[in-house]
Amino acid sequence: MSALRVAIVGCGKISVNHATAVHAFQDAELTAFCDPELGRAEALRDRFGTGAVYSDFSTLLAEQSPDVVCICTPHPTHEKLVLEAVAAGAHVLCEKPLAVELDSAQRMIDAARDAGVRLGVLFQRRYWPAARRIRAAIDDGLFGTPVLGECTVQLGRDRAYFEADAWRGKWSTEGGGVLMNQGIHYIDLLQWFLGPARTVTGHISTFRHGDYIEVEDTAVATVEFTSGALATIRATSIAAPGLGARVSVTGDNGATASITEFPEGQPACNDVWAVPGQEEYTLPWDPAIDSDPPLSAIHERLMPYHRLQVEEFLTAIAADRAPEIDGVSASHALQIVQAIYESSRTGRKVRLAD
Repeated sequence: MSALRVAIVGCGKISVNHATAVHAFQDAELTAFCDPELGRAEALRDRFGTGAVYSDFSTLLAEQSPDVVCICTPHPTHEKLVLEAVAAGAHVLCEKPLAVELDSAQRMIDAARDAGVRLGVLFQRRYWPAARRIRAAIDDGLFGTPVLGECTVQLGRDRAYFEADAWRGKWSTEGGGVLMNQGIHYIDLLQWFLGPARTVTGHISTFRHGDYIEVEDTAVATVEFTSGALATIRATSIAAPGLGARVSVTGDNGATASITEFPEGQPACNDVWAVPGQEEYTLPWDPAIDSDPPLSAIHERLMPYHRLQVEEFLTAIAADRAPEIDGVSASHALQIVQAIYESSRTGRKVRLAD
């Protein structure tokens, strides 16, 4: 089989991780880069030494006919680009979140299905060995039935972070704050461990960044899952210093395990592994560690896990099978985030659709 022809759309910070992963995959080639600011596309092309550059996505599709498109643009632009790509017959790997509204996500899922192409969404933290260890232990019955979960996100963002990119911090262009942009990664892990959510009660607020953002910088929620399991979610972008993120799960047999990511971007460790007969404990926090690394360092530390997911997606395309994290799987975390927003807005418990 000939190498998969891959185009990168959106040549900002995270596109480097996608391009690096594709470039390292022996059965794929980077053939095109697209960005409204052509200079960014040229810079990424020059970094990898291959491919054509475009400022218009429609022209790229018409001239290059890529097999796969990696979409690395701001959240609200995803739907238009995904729909255009799948209509052209391309498989799509899209950065998270797939959309900022569930209806938008469903339109993309339906379009990819109808076109007979694959739609994948980037949640690279599922590829941490510590996360996969918990998922495997659940599958092996080591937790009995998981009944309790916790998701805690304590990150630090400053004014410069929001002002560096004009689309950040606005409902119309980011679709949310700490939940939509950072917390969704860990909410995805929580639902991957505990299964589909049934009801959500939550509240959001903006305590620190309100002078320059519209969206939330702090959120709390409780979630009931269809299995009967219960979980709490706490997320903030005002922690100083940042304390990373933690997801834990407890089974009805008493077994508990957690993963902690500290500092942000660092591969998570199983700081608690309280499975009978396998007990292990690690202290992840060290005051000597830089707790608030720059975004470039976070992306670099996540590079190996981007690479694992991109490789899995490209392998799935070559094998004509569904990727591990498809549009439906990725929409579960979005459903929880949107339910927290709705609950905060209405003051009511939100029951999720099947």
